[in-house]
Amino acid sequence: MKALIQRVKSAHVAVDSQIIGQIQSGVLAYIGIGKDDDFDKACRLVDKIIAYRIFEDDNGKMGKSVSDVGGGLLLVSQFTLMAKTDKGRRPDFAPAMPPDDARALFDKLVDYAKQVYPDVAKGEFGANMAVVAVNDGPINFLLDV
Repeated sequence: MKALIQRVKSAHVAVDSQIIGQIQSGVLAYIGIGKDDDFDKACRLVDKIIAYRIFEDDNGKMGKSVSDVGGGLLLVSQFTLMAKTDKGRRPDFAPAMPPDDARALFDKLVDYAKQVYPDVAKGEFGANMAVVAVNDGPINFLLDV
């Protein structure tokens, strides 16, 4: 399971021009789910995202997490994160979990995030989403569990 996280000043997700999820300052997290992923990995990934220190502390260092600064968390499913790109000129999506199973696991991941963190928004699994983000930095990290 992977997450591409971005520190943002604000972000929102729209489907058919309708905003379905939005946050102010916080973390936009694109979530990739692989064939061998499970709920335990999903929980560990959420915990890691919430605790990952990418916000500035009093010394100007990345010493605070989204939890420390009280920021929002926007979760967006992103199967393309699981693509194999080491050969050829076309991504290989074989490592990604099949859509129906991935949808169920993504929904559980979001439910868990909402249990452990107060400010969680999400995109719509499988939809053609317009994601708008004002990056802060930019600061981006690829997390694996």
